[in-house]
Amino acid sequence: MIKKILLAIAIALPTFASAQKFGTVNTQTLLEAMPETTAANTQLEAAAKKYEDEFKKLQDEFQKKYTEFQQLEETTPQSIKDRRMQELQEQSQRMEQFRSTAAQDIDRQQQTLMQPITEKLQKAIQAVGAANNFTMIFPAGMSLYNGSDVQDITALVKTELGIK
Repeated sequence: MIKKILLAIAIALPTFASAQKFGTVNTQTLLEAMPETTAANTQLEAAAKKYEDEFKKLQDEFQKKYTEFQQLEETTPQSIKDRRMQELQEQSQRMEQFRSTAAQDIDRQQQTLMQPITEKLQKAIQAVGAANNFTMIFPAGMSLYNGSDVQDITALVKTELGIK
């Protein structure tokens, strides 16, 4: 029994003896500070503006048809009214389809543009962690408690990325 206890202590002793370093990093602050993010956001805003302009044209077209529909005389045959109503419904469906497609495209563009930026950030965090012998690095705000020995490495990662 004593041999087992001594063996367990001998195995666990190196783990207790080695100092573990933990760090936190504010990835949101870093992403916002990266010039690549600013360029990506500019591209996304330009694409969103194009979609907004096109959607505005669709809305104007719908509004024009709706106004024309409302101004139909009472003597207009029901079949013409039905056809115009059908056109309005189809226009409304096209507008909703366009809105959905535009949102999906903007999301896809955002993922495509942000992927290399987040990969660059991840590599910088890993480089800082390896260079400074950190055991683990956590996103800032994810832990419920940080002791005084947990280091915020956001500034180190900024330096690694070449951001001031």
